[in-house]
Amino acid sequence: MNEVNKTLFIPLYGKAQVSKQHIILDDPVAEKIWEAEGFPIRGKSRSKWLAYNMAMRARVFDDWAETMLQQDNTALVLHIGCGLDSRCSRIKQTYKNWVDCDLPEVIAVRRQYFTETDSYQMYALDASDSQQVRELPDSDAAVVLLEGLSMYLTNDQLHNFLQALQEKFDTLHILMDVYTEFGAKASKYKNPVNDVGVTTLYGVDNIGDLVNDLDIQVKAEHSMTPPKLVDELRPSEKTFFKLLFTGRIYGKIYRLFELEREKLPHGK
Repeated sequence: MNEVNKTLFIPLYGKAQVSKQHIILDDPVAEKIWEAEGFPIRGKSRSKWLAYNMAMRARVFDDWAETMLQQDNTALVLHIGCGLDSRCSRIKQTYKNWVDCDLPEVIAVRRQYFTETDSYQMYALDASDSQQVRELPDSDAAVVLLEGLSMYLTNDQLHNFLQALQEKFDTLHILMDVYTEFGAKASKYKNPVNDVGVTTLYGVDNIGDLVNDLDIQVKAEHSMTPPKLVDELRPSEKTFFKLLFTGRIYGKIYRLFELEREKLPHGK
């Protein structure tokens, strides 16, 4: 795998380590895949604090996806940049069609651990090529999970990707984490992805500007480290974790947004 693809092992490692502790995220599949595919993790990537953060982020995306499917379990679920994540099996809510997407070499590894069914498929997709979005399965509504993806796309590529989603689906519910421009610049020195060779990331300061000329609206901003999940840590760990991954400073680096496009009225 190239350097960008190798970044998928950082959240995989974190989820596997936290799952073993039986807190935050129950992910035996991550444990299994890490045992088979993992390699010696070095530097910041080994941090238990980062592992907790990765697991909490995954859990927030899981809970949001559950909520969206409770509202409409016929919507197409698209996990773009899925890596080796097992969200498709962690979700308890039934779904009609779930598609996990990533670059071809990642999907090739996924196929060793996941099996396609009538309701679950895997697609090779490069998010920087908006034409590939148009080749995804048809559906009136889509629930789109963009976890750990936006920072590998320029603002223009991300805008074009969102525009392609808008052209493809009448109704969209999107959850997307982004670095700020400051966060992207700071990542050159502080980001654990540097440990696998990635040196260039991109940030978004004003999410509204990104979708200003689209029909997609910013619905809400969410926390990736909500108090209910932080409370699952040992008391001796909570204070330091909060200093690292909650509060105003963290928000100047890394943010999580919910976007939506509601179905247009008939004839519009």
